[in-house]
Amino acid sequence: MNKQVIVRSACLALFVGLVGGCATGPGGGSIYVPVGGDDRRSAPEPPRTNIPDEQDEQVWRKSEQPTVTEPDSPSTRAPSYSESGDQLPAAALTLVRDADQRLRQGDSAGAIARLERAQRIAPRSSEVYFKLAEAYVAGDNLGAAEQFTLKGLSLAGNDERMQRSGWLLLADIRRARGNVAGADQAEARASAL
Repeated sequence: MNKQVIVRSACLALFVGLVGGCATGPGGGSIYVPVGGDDRRSAPEPPRTNIPDEQDEQVWRKSEQPTVTEPDSPSTRAPSYSESGDQLPAAALTLVRDADQRLRQGDSAGAIARLERAQRIAPRSSEVYFKLAEAYVAGDNLGAAEQFTLKGLSLAGNDERMQRSGWLLLADIRRARGNVAGADQAEARASAL
């Protein structure tokens, strides 16, 4: 029986020691309680600077700054998309021709690989994006084809031939996806050019 009492006493001492150790928190120190108990004071006032208030001087955010325009100044023209898509460099043109040949042979994956290289060479050329869309149509990935067509349309600028070609391509893709209303809208845009 003495053994049981000693074991129980040891377990109780260990338990009290562990619980008591948790109450002090990490580091073994005590919890700080300010003298005075619940007497809560407000935070001290922030330091004041000696800068006078200047109401006349207004600080503008860059987006809110007034614009000053000078008539007949070429630099005042707002930047927008290019007037026409970028011309294809010779390396990109070679890749596009190779992709066309691969599409005729039925190798849509090879054509896509060539066109992605052409896209890296000429990233602002609408023609490359339209060719990519055609390659994705051949690979039966109509979602990607529609996205590349839309990107090509955004880069076509004022080139009516490229825009008309892009809108007609988009109409065909949307019709193949079952979006007849979207196809009709795209055809209407193409005929309006």
